[in-house]
Amino acid sequence: MNKSELLKQLRIDRNAPDEGSSSRLRLWLALGAGAVLLALLGAWFLNREKPVEVTVVAARPMPETSAGTSVLDATGYVTARRQATVSAKITGKVREVRIEEGQRVEAGDILATLDDAEARVDANLRRAQVAAARAQLDETKAASANATREYQRQHDLAARQLTSVSALDAARTQDEALRARVSSQMSAVRVAQESLQAAQVQLDNTIVRAPFAGVVTVKAAQPGEMISPISAGGGSIRTGIGTIVDMDSLEIQVDVSESYINRVQPGQQVEAVLNAYPDWRIPASVIAIVPTADRSKATVKVRIALGQKDARIVPEMGVRVAFLESKTAGGSQPAAPRGVLVPASAIRQEDGKDVVFLARDGQAERRAVSLGGTLGDSRQVQAGVSAGDAVVAEPPAGLKDGDAVRAQGSDDE
Repeated sequence: MNKSELLKQLRIDRNAPDEGSSSRLRLWLALGAGAVLLALLGAWFLNREKPVEVTVVAARPMPETSAGTSVLDATGYVTARRQATVSAKITGKVREVRIEEGQRVEAGDILATLDDAEARVDANLRRAQVAAARAQLDETKAASANATREYQRQHDLAARQLTSVSALDAARTQDEALRARVSSQMSAVRVAQESLQAAQVQLDNTIVRAPFAGVVTVKAAQPGEMISPISAGGGSIRTGIGTIVDMDSLEIQVDVSESYINRVQPGQQVEAVLNAYPDWRIPASVIAIVPTADRSKATVKVRIALGQKDARIVPEMGVRVAFLESKTAGGSQPAAPRGVLVPASAIRQEDGKDVVFLARDGQAERRAVSLGGTLGDSRQVQAGVSAGDAVVAEPPAGLKDGDAVRAQGSDDE
């Protein structure tokens, strides 16, 4: 081949199709389609319905009771019928405090002592005065006995006319005078003894003792502080050493609405549940219905005796009580309560119906329910919910059936 033919082969054909441009076009089209798809996916993700975060609790079965079903539920507190803030009878400075919170004391135990220096000096002075009065009495008794003998001698001499009448009268007068002085000295001894007893009482008042057996719940004073049975108003003087509670006198006091007080009777069986121990059911019974009502709250106070003594029960604990229905006239046991317990905050009113929302598979499910009584902060659901169902504790106002939800467990679950 000649050189001209070789040059023709090296020439670029401008009319031939550009394969590189077509590949780039297809690449750009693919990238554009991917970008559009990603944009559509992002828009869907951003605009999709976000799940509502809700708190759920498990529906609990109704507790079984041995005495019957609950006819009324109420809340109250554990109180002590016998408790005292112990103070000294006199004003003084605290020298020693022998109690601590939680300590068990018996009647007569020493709780604290006050500075007794002045009281002790006064008692010693009174004791010395008693000794001096007794010594004077002994001296007067001896003189009186001698005067009595002298009068007897003068009387015998006068009978034999061996002494004068004036000497006899002088002996008689001396004898009577010393007898009167003996009586006066005996009275002085009694006065001194009474003074000593009063000083001893003042000395004993510097010792603060427990008035009854119980447990110390409050320690209110420290050594060096001033204490007085009467408040001085300034705040610098304590009015008590501590507070003692007789744990054997614990009982429950609840306020019952006067609209339902007719359901409560003295001696009625009660089941109590402490807020601190929700799984512990304590048998109890009604002691008395206090015969007065609280005008501001429209309630009547009811006293309830605890049927079980336990160290876990302490004053001022919150408690929920259920007044139980008695056995029927034939002696048969009432049927066990049916249904479950759900939080009272889970109940909503919609279209005149009581409803709750359940959390199932990430969605809210609306349930119409039939309600029963109350137990503390819970309501009895007789139909519509089963034990163990995840109930939305506080459904938001806009929550609807089928809405997406994200469930979070409650501490009460």
